[in-house]
Amino acid sequence: MTAAGFNRLENELKNLKGNSRPAVIQAIATAREHGDLSENAEYHAAKEQQSLIEGRIAELADKLGRSEVIDVASITGSTIKFGATIQVVDEDTDEETSYQIVGEDESNIEEGRLSIRAPLARALIGKEQGDSIEVTTPGGSKAYEILDIKYID
Repeated sequence: MTAAGFNRLENELKNLKGNSRPAVIQAIATAREHGDLSENAEYHAAKEQQSLIEGRIAELADKLGRSEVIDVASITGSTIKFGATIQVVDEDTDEETSYQIVGEDESNIEEGRLSIRAPLARALIGKEQGDSIEVTTPGGSKAYEILDIKYID
């Protein structure tokens, strides 16, 4: 995972532990004050929210503990590897797009972060500037030309 992706997950974990967890504990305490817990919808909703928060905390702690942070800025070379930011052009529409190949947990296509497991990323790995690739997508086959490769964090 990239350092930026690690930091995003770490910040989410801190927020869950520092803000969300105390808020749901307070919501449970408030709901308990309303009496009979067997028919208390607020209590059951707060307990369910607590379960979701605790599950996400455990998931994030596990991912962060097992992750290997890659310093993208230290990567060099002319071929595409994990962490590369690639400028491609769609050979059919001449539309240029930029993607960074990142880990699964940090991918967000709207922000140009492409999961290493995505078909486009798998097709790009090992290619060089000027190469053309063809990718089978759910919408059909797409052809791209690689315009530029950078390793920036």
